[in-house]
Amino acid sequence: MNTRSKKRFAFILVGVVTLGAVTMLVLNAFNSNLVFFYSPTQVSAGEVKGERTFRLGGLVEDGSFTREDDGLTNHFRVTDNAETVQVKYVGILPDLFREGQGVVTQGRLEDGVFVASEVLAKHDENYMPAEVAEALEKAEQSKATGI
Repeated sequence: MNTRSKKRFAFILVGVVTLGAVTMLVLNAFNSNLVFFYSPTQVSAGEVKGERTFRLGGLVEDGSFTREDDGLTNHFRVTDNAETVQVKYVGILPDLFREGQGVVTQGRLEDGVFVASEVLAKHDENYMPAEVAEALEKAEQSKATGI
C-alpha cells in the first residue's frame, strides 16, 4: 500500500469510529430519557424493573385522597379497577385533580409506594389518556374472565 492509500484508509477508519461513538452517545441519551407507561395491575405484578422512572396511570380511587398538615404532601391510590397502587406526591396538584377521575403520574417505586414527581390530571370531562383507557379496559376484561 502506498502512502496515499494508507491516509485514505486511516481517514475512513477515523470517520467510522467517530460515527459509531456519536451513534452510541445519542442512543444512550435517548434510552435514559425514555419513560414507559404501566398500569396498577402491571406494577402489582412486578413488571417494573429496577428503580427506573416510569408513568403510572389509572383512576384516583374514591375516598383515598389525604393531605398532610404541611399542605404539600398528598397521598392517594391509583386504580385500574383490578389493582391499586399507593401514590405519594409532594407539590401542588393540578386544579382538575379529583377522586374518581383519570390521572397519569410520573415517578418511581420506593418501598412499594409510587413516589410521584409529576401529576397530570385530565383536562375536561371527555378526555382520558389513551394509555389509561386501555389499561382500564384490560383490567376490566381480566376481571370479567377471572384471569
